[in-house]
Amino acid sequence: MSEREVSSFWDHLDVLRKMLFRCLIAWLIGAVAAFCFKQLLFGLLFAPSQDTFISYRAMEWLCQQTGWQSLCPGSFQASFINTELAAQFMTHIKVALWAGLVVVSPYLIVQLYGFVAPALYDKEKRHAAPIIIWGALLFLLGVLMNYFIIFPFAFRFLNNYQVYDEVRNLISLSSYISTLLLLSLLMGVLFEIPIVNYLLAKVGLLKAETLKKYRRHAIVGIAIVAAVITPTGDAVTLALVTVPIYLLYEASILIVNKTNLKTE
Repeated sequence: MSEREVSSFWDHLDVLRKMLFRCLIAWLIGAVAAFCFKQLLFGLLFAPSQDTFISYRAMEWLCQQTGWQSLCPGSFQASFINTELAAQFMTHIKVALWAGLVVVSPYLIVQLYGFVAPALYDKEKRHAAPIIIWGALLFLLGVLMNYFIIFPFAFRFLNNYQVYDEVRNLISLSSYISTLLLLSLLMGVLFEIPIVNYLLAKVGLLKAETLKKYRRHAIVGIAIVAAVITPTGDAVTLALVTVPIYLLYEASILIVNKTNLKTE
C-alpha cells in the first residue's frame, strides 16, 4: 500500500469518526429531550392500554354502524405493577433512548448518506435517495400500524384473557413496554419487504415470476403471521393486519417486475 493510499485511508477514517461523533451527540440530545417530556412520552405509550384509545372508539363506531356487536371491544381495565426497585427509572431511560433515536433518525440518515455519497456514481446517487426515503416511510408506516391496530387489540385480548376466574392479570411495566417496542420494531422491519425485494431484483437474484408462482404460499404465510401477532380471534382485526401485508407483497411484484424489465 502506497503512502498516498495510507493517507487516504486515515482521512476516510477521520471523516467516519467525526460523522459517528455527530450522530452520537444528536442521539444524546434527542434522548435527553425525550427524557424531559416524561408525561407526554409515557402518555403516548400507555394510550393503547386505555379503553378510550382512538382505535377502540373506531371499532365501537364500526360495530354500531354494522350491528356486529360481538366485535365491539367494550370497556376494560388494565392494571400495571412494578416489582423491581430501579425498574421504572431504567425503563424511563430505555424509552428515552429509543424515542431520541426516532426523533433524530432523519438527521442520522442524512449524515450516513453524506458519508457514503462520495463513493457512489451519479446513477447510484439518484437511486439511493428514493430508497432511503421510501425505506424510512415504510418503516414508519409499520410502526404506526402496530401502534394503532396490532398492539391495542392484542393487548385488549391478552389483558382480558383468563384461564381461571380467580387469576387476575397484573401486567408488569417491563413486559408492557418491551412488547410494544418489540412489535413496533418487527412491524417496521416487515414493512421493508418491497425495499428488500427491489434490491434483490436489482442485483438479479429475484424475478417477478417467482413471486407470482408462490403467491398462494405467501397468502397462507401472511395469514399465519397475522394470526400469531394478533391473537384476538376476530376476523376484522385479522383482516386489518393481513390485507396491508398482502398489499405490500403485491406491490413487491409490481416493483420487481418493473426492475426486471429495466435490467434486461
